[in-house]
Amino acid sequence: MAQGALQSTDRFERKREAILDAATELLNRRGVKGLTLGDAAAAVDLSTTSVTYYFKRKDDLAAACMLRGIYVLLGIVQAALEAPTPEARLRSLLELYLERMRRAAVSEAPPLPVLSDLRALNMPQRGEVAAAYMKLFRRLRQIFETPDLAWLSRGRRTARTQLLLEQLFWARSWLPKYDPEDYGRVGERMCDILVGGLAAPGQAWKPLPLPMVQLAPCTRQELSSQTFLMAATKLINARGYRGASVDKISAELNVTKGSFYHHNDAKDDLVVACFGRTFDVMTRVQRLAMGLPGDQWTRLTSAAAALAEYQLSEDGPLLRSSALAALPEPIRADMVKHSDRVSDRFAAMICDGIAEGSLRAVDPLLAAQMLNATLNAGAELDVWVPGVSQKAAPAVFARPMLMGVFER
Repeated sequence: MAQGALQSTDRFERKREAILDAATELLNRRGVKGLTLGDAAAAVDLSTTSVTYYFKRKDDLAAACMLRGIYVLLGIVQAALEAPTPEARLRSLLELYLERMRRAAVSEAPPLPVLSDLRALNMPQRGEVAAAYMKLFRRLRQIFETPDLAWLSRGRRTARTQLLLEQLFWARSWLPKYDPEDYGRVGERMCDILVGGLAAPGQAWKPLPLPMVQLAPCTRQELSSQTFLMAATKLINARGYRGASVDKISAELNVTKGSFYHHNDAKDDLVVACFGRTFDVMTRVQRLAMGLPGDQWTRLTSAAAALAEYQLSEDGPLLRSSALAALPEPIRADMVKHSDRVSDRFAAMICDGIAEGSLRAVDPLLAAQMLNATLNAGAELDVWVPGVSQKAAPAVFARPMLMGVFER
């Protein structure tokens, strides 16, 4: 290839990478819904027409951002799988991932994209990104492929793989609380929690049942509102913010658009209301658990088990945190604060458990965020593990987080 052609190719690739860097920043702040070719162009001092030379449509640009991030994660997973044992693979995975997050935090590398808004893409871009994501998922699942873990069924390996991915993705919401230089120490504590769980030596998995009837709406007005929010939550979880249109929500409930706007002034209001319902359920479960007899381990496992069951109940699921990406930034910040209050309540329970000796000495704030992420991801357990029953959900998903992901 001639020297001039090589230089032209290099310029093209540098400009394309610069566009992807800028677009990823926008995608992470605004979601697919808020990303525009014009804003991406302005961020790199180009015209919109110039950007279309690289990416014809907004979905092409968003998909390219996500695919680039998935390939980075694939490289991290592949490197981690070279370690000889599951525990060593997990430790390597967290070290490599958090080092990559550190480099992004100090502007030594471009940011990794938020992948939770994948469903907001249109076809065929959504199909291409989903295929790459499944490749990542299957590769990560190999962390559990060892003779020592042969007792794990495919469904349980799948559930634990989803648990691990959720920890990586949710970490971006709380990592900014730490200095980038401390990310390595954070990874060590995450590994300790995932491998060792939270239970003190000798503790067994025996959660007590909570009176779930107390979570149900009491009045006809509450029932009407809850029915509407449940339908909207299911659609938003399944299709993303953009895929859950007013028409589809109304059709799901067999109501008119007028009825929709009677409940909510705008679509953003609906997402906020769904989050409000989710936080209310989690808070009530925590309060019920705090009133149980026994130690903090019993209360914590009982709350986690109840929420895992609730996700697959006729009243579930709860709204996935992935919906945050589609909200305007001021509203999103307020919802994150609500989520942090739920995590802080778990942290208080963990602190008390450490003090009394029923829980291991772990970082309570970190453990609470990780537990919150696990319970949130339980909304899709029946998608990843088809046929899993409501009663089995706590053992399949909550127990590995609390007892250790490699614990039999």
